Amino acid sequence: MDRENADREPAELTLVEPSRANAPSGVTVVSVCITCKTADGAIVVGPDMFESVKAAIGESDRNVQVRPVQCLSVCKRPATVAVSSSDGYTFLFGDLQTESGTAALVSFVQSYQKSDYGLVPWRERAEVLRKGMVARVPPIGWSPDDGSAPK
Repeated sequence: MDRENADREPAELTLVEPSRANAPSGVTVVSVCITCKTADGAIVVGPDMFESVKAAIGESDRNVQVRPVQCLSVCKRPATVAVSSSDGYTFLFGDLQTESGTAALVSFVQSYQKSDYGLVPWRERAEVLRKGMVARVPPIGWSPDDGSAPK
């Protein structure tokens, strides 16, 4: 705190989160596999996950689109969800339970929107997402020559 504000009450102070120069722009897309079934194939769990995530994120954030997809090809690790954007990393998660997975995804999407290229630091990811990580794919604009960040 600087000296000019030292005598101000805490309620008068505004905390400012540092902005990220390379945060993903545009819409963050949450793709939920609606064909995921339990390991024994008896129960389709994808639609419940989709409805839960859609309800949790809702229409409140116009920068997030929750969409159903037919298959993410991670059939041995249901339920499966991908988080992506046009200029950010794509994350693919599996082994998600409806309740804990939904809460973790809501928090992850918020962090994703604020992180450089959507690269949410490991420590900011809920444990279910750490354990459920299937893939992390770099943005399409990434340099294929040296692997460095886009200019």
